[in-house]
Amino acid sequence: MPDALWQYSATDLREMIQSRQVSAVEVCEALINRIESVEGRSGGLVQQEDEIDTRHIHAFIHPLSLESARKKADSIDEMISRGDDPGILAGIPFAVKDIFCVKDTRTTAASSILENYVSPYHSTVVERILAAGGILLGKTNLDEFVYGSSTESSAFKPVTRNPVDPSRVPGGSSGGSAAAVAAGEAVLSLGSDTAGSIRQPAAFCGVVGLKPTFGRVSRWGLIAMAASLDCVGPLTRNVKDCALVLQVIAGQDSKDWTSVTEPVPSYPDLLSDAAVHHTLKGLKIGWPTEYFEDPELINPDESADILRAIERAADLYKSLGAEIVPVSLPHTSYAIPAYFVISRVELASDLHRFDGVKYGHRTNQPVDDLYEMYEATRTEGFGVQPKQRVLMGMHVSSAGYADQLYDRALRLRALIRQDFHRAFEKVDLIMAATTPTTAFPLGGIFGDTVQMQNADRLTVPANHAGVPAISLPCGLDSSGLPIGLQLIGPDFREDRLLQVAYAFEKENN
Repeated sequence: MPDALWQYSATDLREMIQSRQVSAVEVCEALINRIESVEGRSGGLVQQEDEIDTRHIHAFIHPLSLESARKKADSIDEMISRGDDPGILAGIPFAVKDIFCVKDTRTTAASSILENYVSPYHSTVVERILAAGGILLGKTNLDEFVYGSSTESSAFKPVTRNPVDPSRVPGGSSGGSAAAVAAGEAVLSLGSDTAGSIRQPAAFCGVVGLKPTFGRVSRWGLIAMAASLDCVGPLTRNVKDCALVLQVIAGQDSKDWTSVTEPVPSYPDLLSDAAVHHTLKGLKIGWPTEYFEDPELINPDESADILRAIERAADLYKSLGAEIVPVSLPHTSYAIPAYFVISRVELASDLHRFDGVKYGHRTNQPVDDLYEMYEATRTEGFGVQPKQRVLMGMHVSSAGYADQLYDRALRLRALIRQDFHRAFEKVDLIMAATTPTTAFPLGGIFGDTVQMQNADRLTVPANHAGVPAISLPCGLDSSGLPIGLQLIGPDFREDRLLQVAYAFEKENN
């Protein structure tokens, strides 16, 4: 058996399992051993961190029954020995952000209000990966109800740490999913991206993260944060793995009326050397001036290492036959203010379901009426971040403010999408940094809602526009922290994004 199976990619493991070089059980055991080695205590409510916690990752809120994982791995080996097809992800251990429903399993959204909620069904994306032979190892930590950019707002402690440097945040809100992949605790994971919540932690942890086109992947079974912005996507070790997972989870879902009927190409097959070479020759890649020159978006002193890394990436693409073309996205600086308003209005609506009546936490305090019960339940169950956002969402959508704030934010979102449409009339893709900084220290900006929101200022425009975007590693800063290269494409051109990302990755390995 090869050493350190936890280090292998899903693509390599898939071939090794199918050819019986290794067994699915051996791979599963390798990942379980890795979790036991680096994870430390998994998340729990009201836990005080000890010094030893600072040396572990804490990616999971709760691992699932490892015995059930072993049983599934054994059944996959039996199918292969019989000559049956166990699926294209057969034997691949994966993790899921605890915002996705998993049948007969706690789904908490990292909030104490859902501490004991057990889902009666699988989300569509989880069901599809399980049907493809994936082995679920556990549910990963996140910012409470995805409200944050560092995973520090989770009600479940100890907080997740960045595997590259445990004194740093893993990003958020899909920080646990990114950390699990980066630390070798899962071969791949699922996250959700509302303002950059897949791409930003992917950049911070040095892995690949993809936000597909809005509607490309079903969101059924995802606890909504801002329904017009949320997207589901993979976090993986390399681009080929990303293509493999997207192949499994993409496609129309009758349970999700926002999912589209657009045909799903065979993404892995499009990553052949010939196909990638053909795509790059004459490809026009946009260089958005705002992403490189606007000091409100990226500080040239603070982000010098990042800017140099992106410039080197541009030079590499030019050497491969692509053309770098300046483009303008003039409304980019309004993306965070517009997101600030839209997301809060939508989440205030989404969180009203958590009232102590249907499911989740209910107060034990004596109350005189239903409204007192609502108030006490939400006061006890929600953390600071959800409460702030609910109050703000109710305020900006109230009579007298909706015209000034909410309606204006919706118009700005339309202008941001229009910017991208105009740019894609001139270029095939757009490149930029994923984040304006590398991973910041734990506790560095936590509690400062504006600074935390600004961590997503280079990623949130793609969410407003609904277009696909990918982040992949493109170097290290002077402190040895990963830097993310972001590629953004037109609607449903994930195939081209993956090809161009793969070309960069191949040249740098």
